[in-house]
Amino acid sequence: MTIEPRVVKKLYLAIYELHPGSLLSVHIHRQTVDMSKSIFRSVAAPESTKLKINTMKKNWIGILMVGLALGTAWAVRGQFGHEQGAAWAGGIGALVFILVSGRNDWYKKVFTITLSSAIGWGVGGMISYGRVVGFGRSDHFPNVFYGLLMLFVIGALFGLLGGGLTALSLQSTNGKKVKWGRLLGEMVGGGVIAYYFLINQLWVYMTPPRSEAWAVCFGGGLAMLWHMARNNYSSPIRVAIITAMGAGFGFSFGNFLQTLGTVLEINFNMWNVMEYSIGFFGGTSMAYSIFTSRWPEQSTAPVKWENRAAFLIFLVLIPLIVFRQSLQFSKLSSRLGDLVNNESILLLSSYVAAAVMVAMIIICGLILYRSKIAYSRNDIMKLMVSYFITFIIISYIVTGALTGRFHLNHHLYVVNFLVIGYLLSLKKPVAFSPKKQEVNRKLWLIYLIGIIVVIILLALISISIHDGIPGAQYRFPLNG
Repeated sequence: MTIEPRVVKKLYLAIYELHPGSLLSVHIHRQTVDMSKSIFRSVAAPESTKLKINTMKKNWIGILMVGLALGTAWAVRGQFGHEQGAAWAGGIGALVFILVSGRNDWYKKVFTITLSSAIGWGVGGMISYGRVVGFGRSDHFPNVFYGLLMLFVIGALFGLLGGGLTALSLQSTNGKKVKWGRLLGEMVGGGVIAYYFLINQLWVYMTPPRSEAWAVCFGGGLAMLWHMARNNYSSPIRVAIITAMGAGFGFSFGNFLQTLGTVLEINFNMWNVMEYSIGFFGGTSMAYSIFTSRWPEQSTAPVKWENRAAFLIFLVLIPLIVFRQSLQFSKLSSRLGDLVNNESILLLSSYVAAAVMVAMIIICGLILYRSKIAYSRNDIMKLMVSYFITFIIISYIVTGALTGRFHLNHHLYVVNFLVIGYLLSLKKPVAFSPKKQEVNRKLWLIYLIGIIVVIILLALISISIHDGIPGAQYRFPLNG
């Protein structure tokens, strides 16, 4: 038989009223007060729990938005490749997390933050990974495991540099500015030293006979972490490491999904699925680490020349390079010439792409001019929509939309874009919840071991579902 606490409380109060001066009554009074506190806590606890659940839900929706944005942009990037495509995608991811953050001081730094993100994510575009993807598609465990593990390393380098430089732009304030010139010098030096030591001296080849530029990114990433550690930038270190793990896992897992889709004969661009995977996991891990780290309460807006320089690089130079490398007439002719005999259509495609890019630059320039650095959320939203939708439109063009060729994955880009736009229109900023310990090496080591175990399992599953598929490569000779 269970007696309700409120009934016991009433009995205690009745005894206390009859004998207020007795020791028993004093004891009962104390017990009643303690019981009242307990009852209050039991009533208040569900409200507190409900608040925490709502906060977690809001944060994960915001984190998901960044993952969707970078995942979609990285899939679009697959139509262009290289550093410039990755830089455009990285900039889109930054624009979305700035919107989700709800921080007015970050709105003012929008161009410097997005440029840092674009450069960080873009640098990894120099890495060659076509053969590594082929290793992951083989039917031989050592080759598959090697391929998936090296894709984890490559994806981790994308995330390390992308998350790290983005986080440094958030950390930089007037009181403690990041010395960008020194940092970039150290990263270049680190990249050169690592390349000549690992490749020329130790002959550590990841993708023979392809370029081994991964070593440059590896050295640059180590130099960046060293710079962060010397200057006590604990939050950027945390963002860089967590984003590296997320993007690395995303690339490895994406390669597994690509193999699975090929075996199941799914009529879809599975290479694009792999690209979406690295962007999605990289974006969610970057957003999670940013929203759970400590940042200066107020960031000072950049001076005019910094904003203008960042604008020119981010919104003019990067699109110009994309156009020159993928959308000018000669490039479209070499890409679509076998499918289209009419040169006028290819020329029209090039002109339309140029017009779309110029329109985007003009719109974003007007926003910059009218806002006069005091950017609002509405301004950032317009920038994001203009930059994102332009990327999607030119992806249609570069794959032959004006010739009548359309692909399902492009339509899914639009669906993702609409979902992101709708969620952003709800205007629900995340609630920052910094972790007590910024740099937790033991926890990161556990995560790393866990990821490697998962990669081993994925490799075992992969070799058990096929006996060889097109595109497979072999890093190590087969037995027998």
